[in-house]
Amino acid sequence: MEYILETNNLEKKYKNFKVLSNLNIHVEKGSIYGLIGKNGAGKTTLMRLICGLQKPSNGSYKIGGIPYKNKKIIEMRKMMGAIIENSSAYLDMTAEENLKEQYKVIGLPFNLDNIKELLNLVGLNKVEKKKVKKFSLGMKQRLGIAIALIGNPNFLILDEPINGLDPEGIIEVRELILKLNKEKGITFLISSHYLDELSKIATHYGFLNNGQIIQEITSDKLEENCKKRLEINVSNMKECIKYLDEKNISYEVVSEQLINIYSKVNITEITIALSKRNCIINEFHEKEETLENYYINLIGGANND
Repeated sequence: MEYILETNNLEKKYKNFKVLSNLNIHVEKGSIYGLIGKNGAGKTTLMRLICGLQKPSNGSYKIGGIPYKNKKIIEMRKMMGAIIENSSAYLDMTAEENLKEQYKVIGLPFNLDNIKELLNLVGLNKVEKKKVKKFSLGMKQRLGIAIALIGNPNFLILDEPINGLDPEGIIEVRELILKLNKEKGITFLISSHYLDELSKIATHYGFLNNGQIIQEITSDKLEENCKKRLEINVSNMKECIKYLDEKNISYEVVSEQLINIYSKVNITEITIALSKRNCIINEFHEKEETLENYYINLIGGANND
């Protein structure tokens, strides 16, 4: 497994307050990694550390296999782009002027073709002369991503990229992220409170709570854990299992009385069939867990502190 980012017991504290504590994260190359956590969980702090804007209090991390204390980390960071908290666009400039200015700040050579290519990539090629202050929020966010793409990075860090956007802007940013990941092979680390939207693009997730990653999981595994199921409580588990096996019905035994059925079934037919086998269905519930519910259950409930 090749990781573009990995941390080892990373810690950040301010005086006696630990924002991050023994944090371990593994961002696979080519993935879209969704970082999920409450306000104050440490998402932005982690991103600032990775970008070199702050130093860890303890622990370590690697970018592209290079330890952060190694001098070569400077070169690795040139292959990164980031939008943390707010994009760095100048409102009184056009999109084209913003990109020219950013090239100068970074110290990279450029020509008009470079800029037109970036604007075309983020869907701003028709408004390159329009002042940014007249942009919609979605357009501003896409310009921010264009600025982050200067230098052809292979790793983008986005902190709440769809925060405050209207539905159209959300779709624009979502499609851009998917396009950059698929066509350019760019790896993403994205934090977002919009969990339903994040679930449409993420390939991997890291759940952050109290400064620690409490679980990392692929989107496929998460989908398996959250898929629609029929939860039934039965009086005779042995006979229930025997029946389900005979009918080739997918299931999972949860406890001595509780079983989850994942195949599409007719509850009336099952109730009658099981009653003939001296197995009574005491109660049943249809369940389909959302990403939000999964996270809340993972951290111990909505009131967990």
